[in-house]
Amino acid sequence: MTEQKATNVTWHHGEVTRADRYQLLQQKGATIWFTGLSGSGKSTVAVALEAALHQRGKLCYRLDGDNVRLGINKNLGFSAEDRTENIRRIGEISKLFVDAGVIALSSFVSPYRADRDLVRALHEAAGIDFIEVYVDVPLAVAEERDPKGLYKKARAGEIKNFTGISDPYEAPLTPELVLPSHEMSLEDEVDAVLKLLHARGIVPNA
Repeated sequence: MTEQKATNVTWHHGEVTRADRYQLLQQKGATIWFTGLSGSGKSTVAVALEAALHQRGKLCYRLDGDNVRLGINKNLGFSAEDRTENIRRIGEISKLFVDAGVIALSSFVSPYRADRDLVRALHEAAGIDFIEVYVDVPLAVAEERDPKGLYKKARAGEIKNFTGISDPYEAPLTPELVLPSHEMSLEDEVDAVLKLLHARGIVPNA
C-alpha cells in the first residue's frame, strides 16, 4: 500500500451517506475496470457500454488512459513506478465516483497484476463493487490493429517501456469477465458486460 506521508489528517464524515446518494440517483455505483494490451479494444467497449448505460438511464463516467494522462496524471511517464502511481490515482478517483453513486468505466492497460489488485483492495476496503474485465487478444492481433501506430514505433525503438514489446503484461488470474475481442462482436461484448452488471444488481436488466 502507498505510504501515508501527510500527518495530522483525519477523514471528515458528512451527514449525507453513500446510501443517500444511491437513493437520490436511483442506482448503485460500481467500477468496471477494463484491462488489456494497447489495441485490445478496451476503450471501444467502454465507449459503447457508456452509451448503453446512458440509454438505460444510468449515470456513468468513462476514465480513459490517454485522457487522464492529459490532465491529472500529466506528470507521470511510463516507468514501472509511474505506471503504478498512475493506476493508484485512477483507482482512488474511480472509488470516489462510485461513492458518489456513479458507475465508473475505467479502461487502462494497467499491465501489472499487483497494481490492479491494489485498486481492487481499495474498493473492497470501502465496501464497493470492483469488476475486472479482461479484454483479451493475442499480441499479434493487437499489433496488427495498432490504431495509434504505437507498436510500429515500439518495434523501431522510438518508444521505450511499451507493454507487450519491451515491458510485460501480466494477465488477470481471476477476472470477473474475459472478453476475447478478436472473436466477439462489439454488441456481444457490451451485452456480456450488461449481463454481468445485471447479475451483480447494478443494472435492472441485461
